[in-house]
Amino acid sequence: MEFMGDRATLLETGRFVQRHAGNVADATSSAIAADNVDGAGSGGSADSVETAGVEARHRRAAESGDTASMSVLGALLLRRGDLDGAEPYLRAATAEGDRAAANNLGVLLHQRGYADEAAGWWRIAAVAGSAAAAHALGRHFRERGDEPAAEYWLRQSAEQGHALGAYALADLLEHRSDVGAERWLRAAAEQGHREAAYRLARALERRAAEEARAGGDMSLVLGRTENAARVQAQGRAGGGDAVPAVGAHSATSATSGAGGGAGGPAAGAPASAVPAPVAGGEGGELSVLDEAAQWYQQAAARGHQRAALHLGAILEKRGELKEAGRWYLTSAKDGEARAACALGFLLRDAGDEESAAVWWLRAAQDGDGNAANALGALHAARGEQQTAERWYRAAMDAGDVNGAYNLGLLCAAQDRTPQAEQWYRRAAYAGHREAANALAVLLLQAGDATGAEPWFSKAAEAGSVDAAFNLGILYVGRDDDRTALSWYERAAAAGHTEAALQVGIALLRDGDEQAAERHLRCAAGGGSAEAAFRLATVLDSRQPPPGPPALGEPMAEKSECEEWYERAAEQGHRRAQVRVGMLAATRGDMADAARWYREAAEAGSRNGAFNLGLLLAREGNEREAALWWARAARAGHGRAALRLALLAARRGELTEGQRWCARAVELGPAEVAERAARLRDALHQELTA
Repeated sequence: MEFMGDRATLLETGRFVQRHAGNVADATSSAIAADNVDGAGSGGSADSVETAGVEARHRRAAESGDTASMSVLGALLLRRGDLDGAEPYLRAATAEGDRAAANNLGVLLHQRGYADEAAGWWRIAAVAGSAAAAHALGRHFRERGDEPAAEYWLRQSAEQGHALGAYALADLLEHRSDVGAERWLRAAAEQGHREAAYRLARALERRAAEEARAGGDMSLVLGRTENAARVQAQGRAGGGDAVPAVGAHSATSATSGAGGGAGGPAAGAPASAVPAPVAGGEGGELSVLDEAAQWYQQAAARGHQRAALHLGAILEKRGELKEAGRWYLTSAKDGEARAACALGFLLRDAGDEESAAVWWLRAAQDGDGNAANALGALHAARGEQQTAERWYRAAMDAGDVNGAYNLGLLCAAQDRTPQAEQWYRRAAYAGHREAANALAVLLLQAGDATGAEPWFSKAAEAGSVDAAFNLGILYVGRDDDRTALSWYERAAAAGHTEAALQVGIALLRDGDEQAAERHLRCAAGGGSAEAAFRLATVLDSRQPPPGPPALGEPMAEKSECEEWYERAAEQGHRRAQVRVGMLAATRGDMADAARWYREAAEAGSRNGAFNLGLLLAREGNEREAALWWARAARAGHGRAALRLALLAARRGELTEGQRWCARAVELGPAEVAERAARLRDALHQELTA
């Protein structure tokens, strides 16, 4: 609120023809009404005693014919709700040319339902220079659909520095998608209008998100990662809020000045106060998101619960979890259910599941579907299926379609397939893309590929990466590799690891090694062991075969292809483990080679078992070597069978040797089969000699 001059000056009479004196009278009424908006004065308090004394003094002066006192006394009575008592004083002051009284007389008449007569008095006061009256008149015209007149008067008010006028003008311009709205939101916010600060911050945050999308930086666009299988982590701070409608004129009532109403500054807060910055940009410049955070902080500091919620969300994205939690807590205590839900997620991530459940319960009881889903997931993880189902149903009743999807997941986990299909359908028809994908998977598993395809398509078109990948699998099954590849490419472009692998394999098959390498790198970086192995194979094929190390030459550093082989091997890829073992043996590191061969062999690799047997045989441990060769031969390794035949022949076990020779001939390859056949014949001759 603005105070102009000292108390004596404020009591001067304002005449319509004296603009400066009239401004002083307006300020008097503004100060009185702002006290009312701030809720000052309760029976028995010191403020109440002082107000009573002021009223008595003004009443005496008004009865003596003092115009300013009549105006102030009328405003005091109007604030109290004594319309009958206020009206004669306001009319008397208005007759003497007091523009603040004219404005407040308009407020009084509007409260009594005489809107047209009220507008007449507001026009008189506005023409005389009352910004508050211009604001009220602009609101009057807007309610009647006369937007040009509304804009004219609101602009008159805003240009005189009236915060409510600036905010109302911004609201009108924003409704028309006029880019000038931000200027007036900023003007109102700079005067301490908290709703203007909040809406300005929302506009800046949306702009930051658009810039992030254009630049490909989705970290500023997305909050907590959406995961279709863990719906409880969705939504966090939530999306756009509905902008509250501009209230009735009675909300501004006898304010006649800036800063009143729910959107005005808190009591005692200076209109121009801007909180300390949340964070600064590089080189001292604020980014758009930094500026949004500052305006959220200003609104939140004045008690705006949604501003505190959004500020917490921004701070959480930055990793400032302690500050984020503080603002979430502030908002949650003020009754914002989404903030309570977000606070629950912060506590869960910090390991305090019990406290998280308390806040989720509070939010769910206030109708937050996301919190109900989180409680359902919490109880499902504890094996409390019935309680989980109850909360998922509560989420669904709150309008959160994730509740139906989660019920489907719960039923599917319990092998209640018909019920799972029912819930998936319900969520899918409501537009839940992952439910559509899950429904298609159920239908495909039941053999209904025709019924599954449209649901896969619907989910994929809605942005489900898994559905796009599943469509690729579906078309591969129909031998339509071209269509399958297009869906794989779509899923890969969205970051699907297995889809990128399939695209890489297809490109390798077509001979496009460079493009294949790019996709294989994406898939390998995403954690695919098969992609890491295939990428290593591509890189390995470009390297010249290593020669024997020269005497005294230091051991060469590992190549990139060997690093990819090792990454795949560490993830349990058997062929990669064998290859890493071979590279270690080439370097002369037999212990490392044996370790990798053994891991591969124990995981079922026949090549790993065969190579491990070779190492053991070279070390003189033919007995264990024979065990591994036998395992490899039984798994179909022809060379291992031939080795066992030779070992049996050396031991004089001719019948056993013949048996392994026959196995080697059967398994091949041709070279091995030929050698095994000659050995078998020799053993036969010796047996029959």
